[in-house]
Amino acid sequence: MPPATSATRPRRRRSDLAQKQAREKQATQKQEPRAVDLQAAAEGPTETGPGRGPEELLAQAAEVAQVVAGHGRSDLAGGAAGEIAHWQELVRASTALRVGVDLGTASCVLVVLATDDAGRERPVWVDSYASGALRDGVVVDFAKATATVRRLKETAEQALGVELASAATAYPPCIPVKDARACTYVCESAGFDEVVLVDEVTAAQRTLEVRDGVVVDVGGGSTGVGVFRDGELVKLDDRPGGGHHLDLMLAGAMGIPLEDAEPYKRTYPRESFPLLVPGLQRIAENVRALTTGDEELPLHLAGGALMIAGAGDVLAKYLERTVVTYPHPLLITPIGIARSAA
Repeated sequence: MPPATSATRPRRRRSDLAQKQAREKQATQKQEPRAVDLQAAAEGPTETGPGRGPEELLAQAAEVAQVVAGHGRSDLAGGAAGEIAHWQELVRASTALRVGVDLGTASCVLVVLATDDAGRERPVWVDSYASGALRDGVVVDFAKATATVRRLKETAEQALGVELASAATAYPPCIPVKDARACTYVCESAGFDEVVLVDEVTAAQRTLEVRDGVVVDVGGGSTGVGVFRDGELVKLDDRPGGGHHLDLMLAGAMGIPLEDAEPYKRTYPRESFPLLVPGLQRIAENVRALTTGDEELPLHLAGGALMIAGAGDVLAKYLERTVVTYPHPLLITPIGIARSAA
């Protein structure tokens, strides 16, 4: 065999270099997509207005919800009284009060936003109560739903020292008109004189202020998907599958009662997560089907069903898309509903 010549050696070195570069490029392309986590919350109480980002407003609402949840308990009674007095001052100084009622599958949430003369919004009441009066976004127990909303309304009025006469509520996308109107009738029967009706995805967008992107609202019974371009809703749809279905999977895998699945998921997130991945991938597949032709847009996640560490990463990896998560996702839609009120 003839010895290698100087003419052949450089060619082999160039070939080796090209192969190395190809391997490095391939390795880079195989890096798993990860969700963009917007968990940065504002420090201390601040006033929030449109355009300042949703993280502050969500952080404020979470603080208010924590105080309200402890209202009347001995360990928080003193602090709650001081906070409530401050909220009453904000209410008296406000130019507008906006109320949002989120009739969820698992619980009902009521949010009150106070707007000052500069147009800045501040959550002054955030409360929730387990209802179970809805299934997949449809009212199945009108009396129970009405009683729940009335209870939340009267508690807020008593604490804030003001009558709440109007509100907004929301419905899952694409449910029949008569079922959507039932949400309005619930609020009217609970004592609200005027009720604005909005779909849940549009409400979530009014909190997140997404201009070009996909808002994914994963509720208890269904997943709503809205495509926004230049701030306008151009596509809206939903598919069955949400938090209730994840709980069914977890309960079946663990052999525990369905009502214990949610508490187990919160208490043991690491143990629960692997069992929930197939369900999260099913939600991701629904999102894929509803965003055909819009794959270049980032996904913005809302809804309490995805309050699972790593859920955003599962969707990002499965769909190979940018996924944006936010702090306190359970409050995104209720705040947006309140922002939709007249």
